[in-house]
Amino acid sequence: MSQTTDNGKFNMEDASALFKIKYEKLSENIYNSANILLGRCKKSYNFVGSQLEIAVPQSFAGGVGSGKLPAASKAKYGKAIIQAKSLYARVTIDRQTIKASLKDEGSFVRATKEVVKKGVESYMRNLSRCLFSDGTGELGTVSAGTGTAVLTISDFKEANFEEGDLVDIEEKVTATGAKSMVAEGLEIIAVDVDLGKITLSASVTQTSGSTLNSVVMQNSKDNDPQGLAKALKKFDSTISPAEKLYNIDKDRRWSASVVEASSASISTDLLNKVMLKVEKKCGKAPNLLVCSYTQFEKILNILEDQKRYQVNTRAGIKSKSGADISFSGVEFMSTSGPVGIFPERFADDDKVYALNDNHIHIHHRPDFGWFDDDGTVFLRQANDDGYEARYGGYLEIYINPAFQGVIEDLAV
Repeated sequence: MSQTTDNGKFNMEDASALFKIKYEKLSENIYNSANILLGRCKKSYNFVGSQLEIAVPQSFAGGVGSGKLPAASKAKYGKAIIQAKSLYARVTIDRQTIKASLKDEGSFVRATKEVVKKGVESYMRNLSRCLFSDGTGELGTVSAGTGTAVLTISDFKEANFEEGDLVDIEEKVTATGAKSMVAEGLEIIAVDVDLGKITLSASVTQTSGSTLNSVVMQNSKDNDPQGLAKALKKFDSTISPAEKLYNIDKDRRWSASVVEASSASISTDLLNKVMLKVEKKCGKAPNLLVCSYTQFEKILNILEDQKRYQVNTRAGIKSKSGADISFSGVEFMSTSGPVGIFPERFADDDKVYALNDNHIHIHHRPDFGWFDDDGTVFLRQANDDGYEARYGGYLEIYINPAFQGVIEDLAV
């Protein structure tokens, strides 16, 4: 793998070392500023073992009573089970460009800076998507387009579709409801935001007795980290067996506070209601409001005081850069004090999320970042005159639903 050179040039191992030195901090900064929620939630990098188990208290402990010594009682604890998911980004670097710039350190840095930046930004875009999704990897539901390369998406969300992404198409058997992939690795050629359509690199036709079901990020079906869409789903006591979240049955103590807007417009009444509902349930009010740009525009119109302020992100552990990236937002004066409101393009248009970022934790396995297990960041590409670099690792997003809330079914 080593490319020894002369005339003062250095080899690929030297280039990899420089790559790490120059870009580790840049990569961490991007990670902590990709979106406000990613920047503020807790992060750790010591997740080892096959799974992580977290004890979740779900009741008080101790028997109480008057007039006579009461019988003791034990607290109820749930055991949340966290298993790491694989999340990657790959970038390619032309070999001739590397060789042309190896003579000078500055040249090498300039030649690779854009590739590195775009690779990490793409990773963070995908992680942000996962953070607001349900873990299925599905980007949208197909409503029309069988036999063509143009698909209409009924629940179209612009942020989920980017030109150049590779996606899989899932179909559903009409009689049984069983699902399988009918096409894999198709490139998104164009995105029509106004019509909610995407154009793929090839036509898609379902098999006999099936209908096209959904568009899925490549290789991601049921492989995404946990997201808010599932963690904040309303608890339904009629479901049997109970729906699980991190292997714990959902109940009134292990579910989010959901406020149904019933197609009403966002209002200070609804914001106060969700804030108080969360505080009543867990004793802590949300410290962050996140919404789509659609709802953010409406909130700007209803709030008289639109104060600007800065919020520092949660710094990484000591082995990371610990850089502080600031965000600006609008404050909502709740009953528990000022709470920042921030727009997020992956948020659903009909929702406003009332979150407590102290109870959203991304657990990473060690050595998250640029892969260099072979002694170099650069891996030779098969059948191509170039190298690739890989970024990412293994993680799971842990969201304690009891400390979170959401207003749903808002007018858009």
